[in-house]
Amino acid sequence: MESQFYQINLLQLFLRYKYHLGVIVVIAVILSAIFSGPAFITPKFESFAVVYPANIAPYSDENETEQMLQILQSRDIADSVIKNFNLAKHYEIDSTYEYFQSTMMWEYSQNVSISKTPYEGVRIEVRDKDAKIASQIVWEIVRLYNKKIRNLHEDKFWEVVEMYKRALTKKQFYLDSINQRLTELGQTYGLTDFSSQAEEATKGYLKTVDGSGAGVRDKEVSELKKNLENKGAELLALQNILENETQKYVDLKDEYERAYMDFDRNFTYVNMITKPYPADKKAYPIRWLIVVIAAIASFFIAYIAILVIENRKLVEKGK
Repeated sequence: MESQFYQINLLQLFLRYKYHLGVIVVIAVILSAIFSGPAFITPKFESFAVVYPANIAPYSDENETEQMLQILQSRDIADSVIKNFNLAKHYEIDSTYEYFQSTMMWEYSQNVSISKTPYEGVRIEVRDKDAKIASQIVWEIVRLYNKKIRNLHEDKFWEVVEMYKRALTKKQFYLDSINQRLTELGQTYGLTDFSSQAEEATKGYLKTVDGSGAGVRDKEVSELKKNLENKGAELLALQNILENETQKYVDLKDEYERAYMDFDRNFTYVNMITKPYPADKKAYPIRWLIVVIAAIASFFIAYIAILVIENRKLVEKGK
């Protein structure tokens, strides 16, 4: 059978059936042109944007672009787009259908493509039967990305703000307790400043106020000396602690204000290189390509069918 098959002259076979093949190809072209028309395939317009991440830090071992890609492809962004544009109605999917969610997400994935570019950017591509809606969906995805990043940052920075707020409250309470004790030492023992009062007490005790001892009040000097001896160490320690803790409070306050500025900032997290716009020409289907493929496919299928028929004739004739 194989030897008889290869005895067929392919060129002669083509010339013998060229009109038949021509008719088949013409019919295929006509049918493909009809069935690829808007009556059978809804034309879709494409809108896209090319973006780069900005003002973000990567998690784990991923880079900023990979992080951006993960967030843009997240389910909550897809759900928000579907809800905001009422895509269930737009795609004509019945919300009471048993497999509504999976069907909706499949349809969304067919029309929305988010991929990494060769130069570490991200391409957001949307196809829709309405050119304006396709462009608006791209803008909405970018807006939702910005919002999601901002919410993530606000949550994290608010945790830092709350941490510093608790630390400041605790430090303020400690400073208040020190000041309260210093006030008690001043009111009860007349001690307000260890260094200056110790110097005054020493001069008074040695009667060197004016060089001759005149005007020195022995009773007050003795009482101050006694109070310094009993409470001076506590006063000095409290004053040193107050100075150190006040500086720590100031440092904490600076950190708190920086953290609050991070929380309160209103950054954008996208550098948009190519902006989306409503297309003026459909991107799908590519009608001429469908016609060409149909013509080529029909020619080869028909030619192979003729070849098989002719080969069978030769086999039957050989018998």
